Amino acid sequence: MPNQAQGSERVEKKRSKAVGGRGDVVFAGVAKGAGILIILLLGAVAFFLISQSYPAFVASDETVQAEVGFTRGMSFWQFAGAALFGTVLSALIALTVATPFAIAIALFISHYAPRRFSGVLGYVIDLLAAIPSVVFGLWGMHTLEPVIRPIFAWISDILTPVLEWWVRSVPGMGYMAENFDWWPLTPDLVHFVPPARNILMGGLVLAIMVLPIITSLCREVFLQTPQLQEEAALGLGATRWEMIRMTVLPIGRSGIVSAAMLGLGRALGETMALLMVLSAGLQVNIQLMSPGQHSTIASQIALNWGEAQGGLERQFLIGLGLLLFALTFVVNFVARRIMARYSEFSGANA
Repeated sequence: MPNQAQGSERVEKKRSKAVGGRGDVVFAGVAKGAGILIILLLGAVAFFLISQSYPAFVASDETVQAEVGFTRGMSFWQFAGAALFGTVLSALIALTVATPFAIAIALFISHYAPRRFSGVLGYVIDLLAAIPSVVFGLWGMHTLEPVIRPIFAWISDILTPVLEWWVRSVPGMGYMAENFDWWPLTPDLVHFVPPARNILMGGLVLAIMVLPIITSLCREVFLQTPQLQEEAALGLGATRWEMIRMTVLPIGRSGIVSAAMLGLGRALGETMALLMVLSAGLQVNIQLMSPGQHSTIASQIALNWGEAQGGLERQFLIGLGLLLFALTFVVNFVARRIMARYSEFSGANA
């Protein structure tokens, strides 16, 4: 009887191993197939963009100016450069505004707020990511713009005389302001022209849109700080802020950078909110408070695609899409590299 029982147990173990082995093989195959499918889809998108936009890249400036009606007399690279400049400028403004607030909110949720309240606040922050961009655009145009307009006017009244004195009194500043449109330290930097449908307003709307992404990632990074290190800092007499400054922020530095770069990637591809908020222009300058100066690649594609007549006009817009695809791909690739580096030195490995 014992021998029979042992024999049946061996049979059951072999059977379970065989079933488990088949399950592992199937799961590994499905996972590998999904990974290959994603790579193929990415390659298909890249192939489509390159093959469809190639004529726009090789067309002469005269051909582009004659056949593409919305270029305003620009060549492909002049138009793309101006749109790319506006894209990067609006995203950088959004990142500059959103990142400090996101870090502060994430620290409050993870280390200051009561547990029940922090859960509710975290849920509300996450809900912001589900709001469609067109709603942000409507809200920014009809609600935020009238509120921001007097603030922009006040900033312009305060800083414009300061920059005028700077350009007039500091050697070399007048020359830079007169000969280089991209030079930022001029009175035009803060010269406000109502309404507030300018790149700074668009950056503020974008900042609200990327705030949930950066906040959620920073919160998770801060929660991974080893509890023993926090308790050791508090046990040595550090205040809560000193503990955060000495343990939480240094350990989460790479995670903060990764969250900011993922937010940057989100801001670079935004379309409808900026299309509705901005008074579009194609200038390469740093006039943050003047309308009709800047635009973005995504908003230009959305603005002109419906009226494009096919041929070179659509190839031109697809070429802009290829540039935006490459830009967002580079940003997200760098973010993933930083996150991979962070995982090597996470609190679990401390």
